[in-house]
Amino acid sequence: MKITIIGTGYVGLVTGACLAELGNDVFCLDLDAQKVALLNSGGIPIHEPGLEEVVARNRAAGRMTFSTDVEAAAAHGVMQFIAVGTPPDEDGSADLQYVLAAARGIGKYMKDFKVIVDKSTVPVGTAEKVRAAIQGELDARGVAATFSVASNPEFLKEGAAVEDFMRPDRIVIGVDATPDGDRARELLKILYAPFNRNHERTYWMDVRSAEFTKYAANAMLATRISFMNELANLADKVGVDIEAVRHGIGSDPRIGHSFLYAGCGYGGSCFPKDVQALERTARGYGQELLILRAVEAVNDQQKQVLGRKVVTRFGEDLTGRHFAVWGLAFKPNTDDMREASARVLLADLLGRGATVAVYDPVAMAEARRVLQLDLTPEQLARVRFADSSKDALQDADALVIVTEWKAFRSPDFEQVKARLKQAVIFDGRNLFEPAVMAENGIEYHGIGRSILTRA
Repeated sequence: MKITIIGTGYVGLVTGACLAELGNDVFCLDLDAQKVALLNSGGIPIHEPGLEEVVARNRAAGRMTFSTDVEAAAAHGVMQFIAVGTPPDEDGSADLQYVLAAARGIGKYMKDFKVIVDKSTVPVGTAEKVRAAIQGELDARGVAATFSVASNPEFLKEGAAVEDFMRPDRIVIGVDATPDGDRARELLKILYAPFNRNHERTYWMDVRSAEFTKYAANAMLATRISFMNELANLADKVGVDIEAVRHGIGSDPRIGHSFLYAGCGYGGSCFPKDVQALERTARGYGQELLILRAVEAVNDQQKQVLGRKVVTRFGEDLTGRHFAVWGLAFKPNTDDMREASARVLLADLLGRGATVAVYDPVAMAEARRVLQLDLTPEQLARVRFADSSKDALQDADALVIVTEWKAFRSPDFEQVKARLKQAVIFDGRNLFEPAVMAENGIEYHGIGRSILTRA
């Protein structure tokens, strides 16, 4: 099948590469000429495990094309996937300018039947706006081509996106109950047939319900995280180990273990903006989503927890103090620093006069870019970008862990102690057990871990 992917970010590039891997002929459109040049030269603009190999393999096989040519993109695929960004607007709603620009580009050049698939995360009612944008262009041209707009939200985790796409737990598709919608449904059934050979994974519904499903899923996951973080903060005060609590409640099949890990807040491109967008949608209909408002407030506060723990231990004025920070990306296996907790922590420590040495296995280049936006030149001068996790530790008053990279899970604690000026660890992801820290003579501050060990 000939497929056009509009947008080569996380969603678009992964979708295009994985559909090409199944034998489809994929044309990837992006208006960023520099990004297209990078892709055509064999590079990729994001860090995603396994993606570079899939892209390279399918470029070599002739199944992936990268271009800035809008007309060629509209002509190529009977399937036109819109996978552009939907950043938060000033009021928290999803900014649809890129989605609607993509729709107008299709309408400006299409000549025959197309299935336009909204892959971007978009609010309820976006399909109607996309439909109107395309129809407006067709009317302006006097062209009578038919089309159908479907919703096919993605459920990909950054850091595991290729695996999630190739082995989906569900495929959600919304189509119209019209003759053109029926035609779109049949084409989408053919496209996704390879994923349903073992058992049916596709959930068919109306377009609006499919749009809503994506937001509902992310809002639920964000709620679980903030719920556990709020309980973890109380656990610290009442002398409870939140990890024991997690196991106790997670064993209930009605609850389960996923997304119950206490930490220093969620970030990334999805949860923060999707919670805000769903709240904004509700307000547009005269409803307040009180639970989600609390979820967002708890998460904003949780990003300050590590900084508060450091201040409790070392004092409000951190002038003359030096800290090692492990982990900068918002989660492991990505270089994405959007809404990352590390950004809040670094601004806090540096704002109090500290110096820091930072290390992340893949996000160092991205960190240099975003910290130039977050920090003053004077603050940035007090940041050292270390060559390794061990290098970051040298002469630090304490180690602060922000991202749970696997490489951080089993360090040589004797080496850690030898490099630190004081054997103090603030663990924002509860990687270590308090009892093990005590045995190693390390003062340990976790999130919701009731045992504070002092050397």
